[in-house]
Amino acid sequence: MQSKASLIRDFFKRADMLLFTLCLASAIMGLVAISSATRTMGSSYIYVQLLAMIIGIVLYFVLTVIDADIFADQWPLLLVVEFGLILSLLTPLGYKDDTGNRAWLRFLGIGIQPAEVIKVIYIILTAKHLSYLKEYRNLNSPLSVFQLVAHLGALFALYMVISSDLGNALVFFFVFAVLVFAAGIKLYWFLFGGAAMALAVPLAWNYVLSDNQKNRILLPYMQDTIDPSGFNLSWEPTRAKLALSAGRLWGTGLGQGAQTQSSALRSKHADYIFACIGEEMGMVGCVVVILLLTAIILRCVYVGLHCHSTFGMLVCIGMASMICFQLFNSVGMCTGLTPVIGLTLPFFSYGGSSLFTMFAAMGIVSGIRYRPKPVQFRAYSSEF
Repeated sequence: MQSKASLIRDFFKRADMLLFTLCLASAIMGLVAISSATRTMGSSYIYVQLLAMIIGIVLYFVLTVIDADIFADQWPLLLVVEFGLILSLLTPLGYKDDTGNRAWLRFLGIGIQPAEVIKVIYIILTAKHLSYLKEYRNLNSPLSVFQLVAHLGALFALYMVISSDLGNALVFFFVFAVLVFAAGIKLYWFLFGGAAMALAVPLAWNYVLSDNQKNRILLPYMQDTIDPSGFNLSWEPTRAKLALSAGRLWGTGLGQGAQTQSSALRSKHADYIFACIGEEMGMVGCVVVILLLTAIILRCVYVGLHCHSTFGMLVCIGMASMICFQLFNSVGMCTGLTPVIGLTLPFFSYGGSSLFTMFAAMGIVSGIRYRPKPVQFRAYSSEF
């Protein structure tokens, strides 16, 4: 029987400690940035973020030792939880934030964003479905594609109708596109999907999106037309760009940023945390943020490509695509290249739901690496 010390050594050898180190470094840097951005707003933000980080670390190690297949095998229950979380926004616990999105649950003074959990569940469910279709059915048959699209369509439509949260709804769409590509869907289905989108987008634009959402989407490209005064929708994006430009190479220093330390950026600790980092830590800080998250993305892809199952590979690719989309949008939003759609910068933005869910998601990736490979595959895999 193995000793406790031996079991601990074995755990840390098999768990993905490189991925954990990258996540922890990102979360700590985010905590420092949030602390500076909210120094005039009270200390509650730091306590919430620190508690979420501690919970996330625990979840990372717990989910490392739990086989992700156990969750996937309970797919009917996961499906119920996925849609149940969306429907919970219709209960008295659901409430609208200052953007008008009904995307939060609040009880006992605690706010939770169900979409953060739903994204991880959706990745597991879609990876399970794709791996099943690849192994036991014809992945490219019309019936298989219909099932996959029906799941995405129902999730996307229901979430948009109830919450109006376009940002997280687009994450589902992006993750789906990456997963079906990684699973091996034929090119002609993408062409067919593109044609369907060309028909659906005008309908969604005219009958689904509100005027405010349309203006937010068009703002980066038509600012002079949509907000010529610069005091409405373009106010915060403009302040974010000013913050980034003021930081130059090394930044103004923590607590010294003119935009960060003022009330000009309402969501400086959340949506615009990248701009605050750019102002107070400079271009060097921005590069560190991008490098850390890029390393996490690449590590997820590496683990996926070196695991022993199609399901594990797709889960890792799905987690990587989720972080990739949110990184691209957060940086683009602060630089005026993409619309402001309210997505967090993973591990850096303020938000307990986002932080502990990201740690949990990476714990699932670590768990896929943790699982022993079949003997016939071990000779072909790296120990790194």
